[in-house]
Amino acid sequence: MLLFWEQGFESTSLSQLRETMGNISASSFYSTFKSKEALFEEVIEMYMDTFGQVTFCLKDSSLEPKQAIEQALRQSAKMQTDGAHPLGCFLVLSATTCSVENAHIRDMLSKQRKLTRDWLTACIQNAVEKGQLKETTDVAMLTTVFQSFLFGISTQARDGVKFDTINNAVTQIMKVWDSLAL
Repeated sequence: MLLFWEQGFESTSLSQLRETMGNISASSFYSTFKSKEALFEEVIEMYMDTFGQVTFCLKDSSLEPKQAIEQALRQSAKMQTDGAHPLGCFLVLSATTCSVENAHIRDMLSKQRKLTRDWLTACIQNAVEKGQLKETTDVAMLTTVFQSFLFGISTQARDGVKFDTINNAVTQIMKVWDSLAL
C-alpha cells in the first residue's frame, strides 16, 4: 500500500512490488494477486479499512452534521500530515493522472472519492432538513467547498505544510458553514 501511495499506480513497477513483498517471484505474485491492478484494488480496500476511516464520521448519525464535517476535516488533516506513512491521501494522489490505458484505475479511485462526496452531501442536506442551515443553502456548492478543501489537504501535506497550519485552515473553512447557519 505504501509504495502505491508514495509513487502512484503507474509509477510503481512489478519488480518494486515483488521486492517490497520479500523478493517473491513473478509467478508467486501472479498466483496470489492475478495482476498489479487486482493488487491495487485490494490496496484501495485496505486503505479504506485503515487510513480512510478518518472520513467515516461523515456517516455517523449520532454526530451533528457540522461536527461530522469538521471532525472529518481535522482527522484527515492529522492523518495526511503524519510522517509515519506517505503524506497526503492515497485516494487523491495515487492515480489522479493516468495514461489512457489506465483510465479505469483513475475511475476506481474516483468512485471511492465519490463516496466521500455523497457522505458530505448527506451531512449538508441533513443540516438543511434539521433547520441548522438556511433552506436556500446550495447543497452542491457547499459540498464542493468542503470536498475541495478536504482533497486539497493532500497537496498541502505532500508539499510539507504542517498539521497546525492546516488545522487552523479548517477553523477558517468552517466559517463558511457558520455564514449559512440559522
